[in-house]
Amino acid sequence: MASLQACFRIAEIRAECRPAPRTSPRAIPTSSRWSHRHKRASQISASSASSRTSSSTSGLQGVNYVVSEADIQFFKENGYVHLPGVLTEQELASEIEPVYDKFLKGELRPEGKDLCDMSGATDRTPDEYTVFNAMLPRKYHPEWQGNTFEQRCQSIADQLQQGDMRIDYDQILAKRPNSGDAVFAWHQDLAYWPPFGEAATATCWLALDDSTRANGCMRFIPGSQAEAELRPHAPVKLAASQDRQDDESSHALVTAVDEARERVNYVEIKRGDITVHNERVVHGSGPNLSDGWRRAYVLAFRKRATVEEERRHGFTHSHNDTFSWDAFHQWTLENKK
Repeated sequence: MASLQACFRIAEIRAECRPAPRTSPRAIPTSSRWSHRHKRASQISASSASSRTSSSTSGLQGVNYVVSEADIQFFKENGYVHLPGVLTEQELASEIEPVYDKFLKGELRPEGKDLCDMSGATDRTPDEYTVFNAMLPRKYHPEWQGNTFEQRCQSIADQLQQGDMRIDYDQILAKRPNSGDAVFAWHQDLAYWPPFGEAATATCWLALDDSTRANGCMRFIPGSQAEAELRPHAPVKLAASQDRQDDESSHALVTAVDEARERVNYVEIKRGDITVHNERVVHGSGPNLSDGWRRAYVLAFRKRATVEEERRHGFTHSHNDTFSWDAFHQWTLENKK
């Protein structure tokens, strides 16, 4: 049986597929700056928790976002929850949208495989991607770190997962207009990750546009997080109609869902709202058949000790990692033989 560390190194054979190295991104903020921001986020979390007893619905209370007991319970039972009005229009327009759109326009660009098409296509240029995916934008644009959305989501994650949560990764996901193949396949997040530490996760999915069934809103299989085992996953393959039936995506996984028999909840949300889901709930999103973009920003939190263990193994959620999720997937396959 191959060791996990040895099999992670399988990913090194993919190195020749990567573009030539680019200039290193700017340094991350100093530890003192991060310490101040984390202390502020912790204060917000504590304040939110103390305010919850007086709130029957989730929402902003001053600068804090308070999650109601009912929504905490819904998250536990269903594996996800919709939280309205996490960001105001002014906060979206001034702090999130300008940077986000620079990535979408190519003015800011992640390195190597951190920019890809999560529809499963492998032969497109970024201006053709139908599910535009930019991993770790706060790494490639450090000035984005510590914004209002991060601080609110820190508090929300702590309320939903009993504290000690830290940012694990972030991600830009934008669906091109009138794109029938702009589908994010059914999956469980934990299928992408090595089994390090406590699994508890709170992934905050922010809508920069109203998210509807027509443009590919989030959809969930409620309660699927309680299944005893993760469902089997496989690399996404493109439809035969696209003449690339045998191509496999470098990054996207899919699991089987019987939509005729399983309960599927489509969660339509407004600009500035978020959904939050855990690591095991089955979820995905459909195509964008509208005339406008469907833009979303993802910020995922996991337990501090888990994030630290991931980093010790060189796992950062970058698609350029030597210890990447696709190497872990190969390891799991070999150990099932």
